[in-house]
Amino acid sequence: MARRAPAPDAPPDDAPDTPALRATRTVLDDLFGSRAERTFAVRLWDGRVELPDRATAPFTLVLRRPGALRRMLLPLTELSIVEAYLFGDIDVEGDLEAAADLGDVIARHVGSTGALLALARHVLALPDDDATSDAASDALPDERPGGVARVRAARRLWRVGRAHTPERDRTAVRHHYDVGNDFYALWLDQRMVYSCAYFEPGTDDLDAAQVAKLDLVCRKLRLAPGERLLDIGCGWGALVRHAATHYGVEAVGITLSEPQAALARERIAAAGLSERCSVQVIDYRALRDERGFDKISSVGMVEHVGLARLPDYFAAAHRLLRPRGLFLNHGIVGIAAARPSTLRDRALGRLWRRNAFIHTYVFPDGDLVPVASMIAAAEGAGFETRDMESLREHYTRTLRHWVARLERRERDAVALVGESTYRVWRLYMAAAAYGFRSGRIGLVQTLLAKPDDRGAVDIPPTRDDLYS
Repeated sequence: MARRAPAPDAPPDDAPDTPALRATRTVLDDLFGSRAERTFAVRLWDGRVELPDRATAPFTLVLRRPGALRRMLLPLTELSIVEAYLFGDIDVEGDLEAAADLGDVIARHVGSTGALLALARHVLALPDDDATSDAASDALPDERPGGVARVRAARRLWRVGRAHTPERDRTAVRHHYDVGNDFYALWLDQRMVYSCAYFEPGTDDLDAAQVAKLDLVCRKLRLAPGERLLDIGCGWGALVRHAATHYGVEAVGITLSEPQAALARERIAAAGLSERCSVQVIDYRALRDERGFDKISSVGMVEHVGLARLPDYFAAAHRLLRPRGLFLNHGIVGIAAARPSTLRDRALGRLWRRNAFIHTYVFPDGDLVPVASMIAAAEGAGFETRDMESLREHYTRTLRHWVARLERRERDAVALVGESTYRVWRLYMAAAAYGFRSGRIGLVQTLLAKPDDRGAVDIPPTRDDLYS
């Protein structure tokens, strides 16, 4: 549960409405419909609470000052709305995943030019001078006047060169992962697996589900003792340790994050696996290995590659894999991105600046491509597609675990990374859970093979071995 914003005692029921209050209620109606239509509660800066016409509300939208909605909606973009939450103009108490569909609710209510013009007129009636009032005294440090622009600019300073070049990819990955090992350890499972878990029937334990996912990857690859495994984007080394321990392989992991590699090596040494496991800090395009690998895994890495670089990504894996070998590619895909869009959809997407939050604060240069684009690039590089499985619902459950664990450790998280960064991660993961639940994004494991000159691959004719 997010920290509750300080709220004054509510005024008496017969307290007169102020101009700011009336203007705020008008904008709320514009955005979300009348109180009778809403599914959530609203708490105003003076302590008044407006409940929906239903028994329970999954969350409460908190407006912390009279000008909160003005700063949230000028301009009306995804990033402005999100930053109102990140820097303390608004808060969400309760189920943040349930609040993630507010963008869709807004789009339905202001989807016409007339509705947009009316909203703009009403937003301009909101106060704009509260940034220096007493109401701002509890604001987050980065939310002081000019703070949002300053923080946003600082997060863009690293963007040098063209997207998805090795130098820029290295900087982008570090932007995401170098928030600190201690922060991730607060809410990940004990092995620190930062990818979709696999919940077998009858279990809802995150640690057990992540072990099941590691084992599922190894079984799909049909790992055998003495084989060499390459794990592209190895994170903190959970998969290479699991594969070496339980399948007797020699495992090599690569990452672009120095802190990840350092902790991965510590854990490999502690497990007594240093002779069979290693982790290197290197770009997949730069890796050279004359011996080659029998099997390759890539779990949660392809999202960083970008559509234009997919041919390079699969070509690198094909070059490193021995003939008859297998490559398991596990990654988030854009389901909605594969569907036709109208000119109006594209125009609204540009105005709304869709995905600006993710690109600015979470996954710089991240790119979720349709499954068809990945398969085309893989087969263009010489791979054969042998199997595919969607784990979309599993990722919804995984993210809900992560959000709940992060919220339980809120005080520790804020002490490590600050309030606004805590809010970035809480919102990002809750919104991602909504994206998987609603079917806009998916998670697909694709098993690819590299046939030899005669077309042979080392794979059984059925899936029976996976479930025996």
